[in-house]
Amino acid sequence: QKDRYNDTVLSNGRKLKEYWDNPAFPFRIFKSHYAPPELPVRKKGGKKIKYLAMARNGLDVAASMTNFYSSHTDKFRKVWGGFPPDISGEDHAADEPPAAVKDMLPTGPMAEIYFGYVKKWWAFRNDPNVLYMHYADVRKDLKGHVSKIAKFLEVDLNQNELDVVTKRCGIEHMKSLPDKFGYKMPLNLDKGLWDSEKDTIVKTGAMVNTGEVGKGKAKFHPKVVEQWRKAEEDMLGDDPDLLNWARNGGKY
Repeated sequence: QKDRYNDTVLSNGRKLKEYWDNPAFPFRIFKSHYAPPELPVRKKGGKKIKYLAMARNGLDVAASMTNFYSSHTDKFRKVWGGFPPDISGEDHAADEPPAAVKDMLPTGPMAEIYFGYVKKWWAFRNDPNVLYMHYADVRKDLKGHVSKIAKFLEVDLNQNELDVVTKRCGIEHMKSLPDKFGYKMPLNLDKGLWDSEKDTIVKTGAMVNTGEVGKGKAKFHPKVVEQWRKAEEDMLGDDPDLLNWARNGGKY
């Protein structure tokens, strides 16, 4: 896709490259679900890169994933072979795990996206080019973490800038800008199946939910909660500090 970053012309007539190589921004930001060793954190070139990673209580991730599965547009599902399934008709309070939760359990196809991610980054949490955070801590002190991230990235923010960035990182502000989260696939070439200028991956307004801490335990049946607790112990329990931090956050 490298050539297309240089050649693609957007609907406003400007080249994607003008945004990609904009001199007003001193660095580029990549969003990814990967972790080491797929990311070269300790390799020669990778040491120059700074990595922001975030974990979240697993049940809360599972609760969010049940909403996320059903938030995708039918058009995206068609392009992606029917994945993720629309599970909006499922009873999330039933004593059997919903499809999204099953997929995240250790034997499921999405297990790596949670258990693998959390465990792999844990081993790199003290590396100087890694800032590993927990969602619960960020929700407790958003401004403090905005300041922490700015310091990590060597970006100077005055008090007004810090206040503005903190506000824009809040749930309410993000929910007021649904178009900003209507993710597209600008380099997709499936003409006739996908309009790279107009089609979005998720339905309008569906990407940003409530962001609550502890909603997973309240959302699912006690049997599902217990099944998840056992899975956490199986996958993360060899390191009690990791297990506790993954569930609750706090200092490590």
